[in-house]
Amino acid sequence: MLSRTADNLFWVARYTERAGNVARGLGVASRMAAISARLGDEVAEWRALLTASGGDGGFYRKYETPEAESCIHWLVFDPDNPSSILSCFEAARRNARAVRTALTVDMWEALNDSWNRLRQLSPEATEGENLPDFLGWVRERVTLFNGASHDTMLRNEPWRFVHLGTMLERADNTARLLDVKHALFAPEAEGAVDYVQWQAVLRSVSALRSYQWVYRERLSARRIAELMILRPELPRSLAACHAEVSDTLEAIAIEQGGRIGECHRIAGLLKAQLRYGRIDDIFEEGLHDYLTGMITRTAELGAAIDAFYIRH
Repeated sequence: MLSRTADNLFWVARYTERAGNVARGLGVASRMAAISARLGDEVAEWRALLTASGGDGGFYRKYETPEAESCIHWLVFDPDNPSSILSCFEAARRNARAVRTALTVDMWEALNDSWNRLRQLSPEATEGENLPDFLGWVRERVTLFNGASHDTMLRNEPWRFVHLGTMLERADNTARLLDVKHALFAPEAEGAVDYVQWQAVLRSVSALRSYQWVYRERLSARRIAELMILRPELPRSLAACHAEVSDTLEAIAIEQGGRIGECHRIAGLLKAQLRYGRIDDIFEEGLHDYLTGMITRTAELGAAIDAFYIRH
């Protein structure tokens, strides 16, 4: 497969997954901001969301204060934000058009229909009580694309690069979500507000019910961190995502005659560290330092994949 095709497929998946992640984070932040407003700290929720999305630098160059209206516009419609939902769908569709014949009809229609609908939306679609419905629609469209990919693509190189992009983006998002809330996981964090915040963190990765299923006990900071970092049963955990990335890279290498590079080494190392890691060791190291390191290594892995398969 041409490296240009691999690049387009990889980024189709990353941008589509990113749109869904922004919608998830925005939904949780809007609910938590309403609670924090009663405590006089609404801005903190929006600030955390901007940091998690990786677009806080661009936001502050354009807006003064992270308030609901400006944050929602920045994260949904603003063309100056490359990670806004609109920008993500536009970039995903642009990459998809370049490799139209490598996608199935269902995948293309999921992206194209979403983009056409988004272009026609007015700002009122995200105002007040309309916001949850809009964000639910975005998540549904991303799920539709992912489902179409899973159900209709041949399990060959094009599918593997789509899957690779999805899993890498998902791993980065989970690490960022946990990192911006790392203060909630301090040993002394056991208050009622912290408990609500823990629920919000789990909802941001659709894992509140999964937590109860795995642990069958009340929420605790250590268990939540363990679930989102080390438990392979959770599809959005770091362990699950990086295992998929490593296995997919290995499958691509086999298809290409066993050729491997730095990206395979990094992916294998991350997979092993997460598979055999212990949550006690992570907390002893410091959750913030651990997650910052994981975000950095995930970015290094993405760059290594690009260098080995796309820019070589």
